Amino acid sequence: MTTTFPQLLLQHAAERPGAAALREKEYGIWQTHTWAQLATLVEQVAAGLHLAGLRRGEHLVVIGANRPRLYATMLAAQAVGAIPVPLYQDAVAAECIFPLNNAEVRFCVVEDQEQVDKLLEIRAQCPAIAHIYYDDPRGLRSYSEPGLASYEALIEAGSAFVHQHPQWLRTEVTQIESGDVAAMFFTSGTTGNPKGVVHTHATLIDRASAGAEFDKLTSAEEVLAYLPPAWIGQNIFSYAQWLVCGYVVNCPESAATVTIDLKEVGPTYYFAPPRIFEGLLTSVMIRMEDAGRLKRAMFSACMALAKRVGPALMDGEPVGPLDRARYALGNLLVYGPLRNNLGFSRVRVAYTAGEAIGPDLFSFYRSIGINLKQLYGSTETAVFVCLQPDNQARADTVGVPIRGVEIKVAENGEILVKSAGLLKEYYKNPAATAEVLTADGWYHTSDAGFLDAHGHLKIIDRVKDVGRLKGGANDGAMFAPKYVENKLKFFPHIKEVVAYGDGREKVCAFINIDFDAVGNWAERRNLPYAGYTDLAQKPEVYQLIQECVEQVNADLAGDALLAGSQVSRFLVLHKELDADDGELTRTNKVRRGFIADRYSALVDALYAGRTEQYIETQVKFEDGRTGSVSATLRISDAKTYPSMRSAA
Repeated sequence: MTTTFPQLLLQHAAERPGAAALREKEYGIWQTHTWAQLATLVEQVAAGLHLAGLRRGEHLVVIGANRPRLYATMLAAQAVGAIPVPLYQDAVAAECIFPLNNAEVRFCVVEDQEQVDKLLEIRAQCPAIAHIYYDDPRGLRSYSEPGLASYEALIEAGSAFVHQHPQWLRTEVTQIESGDVAAMFFTSGTTGNPKGVVHTHATLIDRASAGAEFDKLTSAEEVLAYLPPAWIGQNIFSYAQWLVCGYVVNCPESAATVTIDLKEVGPTYYFAPPRIFEGLLTSVMIRMEDAGRLKRAMFSACMALAKRVGPALMDGEPVGPLDRARYALGNLLVYGPLRNNLGFSRVRVAYTAGEAIGPDLFSFYRSIGINLKQLYGSTETAVFVCLQPDNQARADTVGVPIRGVEIKVAENGEILVKSAGLLKEYYKNPAATAEVLTADGWYHTSDAGFLDAHGHLKIIDRVKDVGRLKGGANDGAMFAPKYVENKLKFFPHIKEVVAYGDGREKVCAFINIDFDAVGNWAERRNLPYAGYTDLAQKPEVYQLIQECVEQVNADLAGDALLAGSQVSRFLVLHKELDADDGELTRTNKVRRGFIADRYSALVDALYAGRTEQYIETQVKFEDGRTGSVSATLRISDAKTYPSMRSAA
């Protein structure tokens, strides 16, 4: 049985040499790399790295977008027993220092000049770095740095070695065992330094295989790889499962062309966090608001029908013949063209993960015929823990445990997981490893939840974030901030939310507007604005956001458990929360504690009953410069409702 990634590569190259393995869009044209071509490239790069001194057990950092040569680099490192460590390409230089030093990295392979400059900037603080190879040579002609070389030079050196030692790679690959470390992924580090999650070939391949079996994936699938390879979610879909199944991975030309490339590729297997699906829906709604009256009326009528019967059709439930006929007409006029416009016309399976998705957002995609499902997992579990069966996809669960997974719930509500996909350890951090892995093999997820009567897992929030209100009418009521935040983020005008309330008498929230959606809304009402800060503080915008907040409050009032989590007061932040400013992780998760400290004056103002508060914030621009943004923020009260169940 094939047990390592390099062995899987050689198997595909032997059995299907001419089949497409990877495609890359370059200068507007899709270039195809076959399995045989990929195996040759991996052999040459592995030999080049070996000649340069890369040895078994060493870490090699890879930084860049999804590119065939960077995928080949990870395979080449694994082929010689080294360990690839992908880092986020949009991370600022300072964020790379800890991972590079923690892993004692000597070898770095990067995409382009931007990443080279980043490493050269911090090289003095990372003394182990000896070799930097770059794929794209543009802008690097005049660089003269020790150890800096092109990817072509690496291939050229390796090619000469392979010519003299034609069996070298196969000999190397036979020495790699399934229990050897295959890769290391650094967590996003919502608190403190990130941790290096160590995975073996066995853990990653086991989970990739289990997921493939669950959804009956084959070599005929098409995948678009556009999310950061450093995120294990992207890595498992476009690397581990790619090598297990042998399907085609398509790499877009750039971040700016992803939407176009999505339509051209028409993937059959798709994966994205909720924010991507939110963005796509927002773009649809903006376009519909600009459409003519007839089109808007047709869209509204068809979507009302889809909302009523679409999910039932997706789940194979009985639907009357008249509704079926109406839906078929809607599919011809609206749903089909909409799926095609989104690039989802061929999608057989689509997954969302990373955080909870709003129920209305989830239902929208399923109602128009897209088989969107949720999964549950993490970096430490090699992603696949729970997945939703095709006919059991629900917005309020994350699926059932799949092959090889056991789940139990601790007394404090924390979910514990046991599977063959668990991390080997946190690198150089035995204390942290001991905190999450028990002696008998259970992994502490830090998520609070429970298994429902149908065996589906429900996630409430992070254990540390689930709190209780203290004092006032809702004294002792449960507070689940993420649940509240996700309900608010469904609205197309709201991009991000940070809710507070643990240990306090009421819930208050910071809100980021979606600049594109609210900007379009303002322009259609002839409402002038001079940028994000100005637009965010418009009284009309506050009224718009207040309506969204109060809709969520009315919905929460119907849940006896979470009725106390209604938002009493809110403000619209003067700037977008940004990973470069430390407010979000690189996977766009809110760093709640950091934000509370940074904007403590705003938190105090919300709870002190003030109607406005001045704030000045330092920000970091894309070119590395720093500046400040200041504003006097309005603070609004929102209507809250008595718990309907308690009232009943």
